[in-house]
Amino acid sequence: MNSCRSKLRPMTIFAVPLVMAYIIIRLLHLGAILALAGAVLIENIAIKPLISTEDAHNLAKVDRVAGISAVLTLGLGLILWLAVGKPPEFYTANPLFHGKIAGFIVLIALASYPAMFFHKHRATVLAEITVPKPILILLKLELAVLLVLPVLAYLMARGVGLN
Repeated sequence: MNSCRSKLRPMTIFAVPLVMAYIIIRLLHLGAILALAGAVLIENIAIKPLISTEDAHNLAKVDRVAGISAVLTLGLGLILWLAVGKPPEFYTANPLFHGKIAGFIVLIALASYPAMFFHKHRATVLAEITVPKPILILLKLELAVLLVLPVLAYLMARGVGLN
């Protein structure tokens, strides 16, 4: 138990609330990550070159969940980095952390064009919608990047990359 606490910021009078805040923020961060991963996976499973109106509506909802969970992942990650848990230097000095942040930015960039497509067709009345080939490719690339990020996070949390 002491080894876990030694990795957290220095204890104060409010030690128990700080530890609880750290645990709660970490769990919320993990939940947001899992929601994002689930949404990207569902998008990849549900997308086809030709989708129905119902599929377009559902994919727009799933994409909205992906966007909200990405924002929550980012916000909660910033709180973990700058406010609770390990000192910011633990993350800032690690090149794997920078790789993880870059990967997250790439993930958001890859998701922007499909998100605009889904948003445009969220209330369509067309019977069928042809999905452009770049949308299909970008969704696959999102999934590929999403598979790399947990590996970087795992290695970073174990101190790999630090001198």
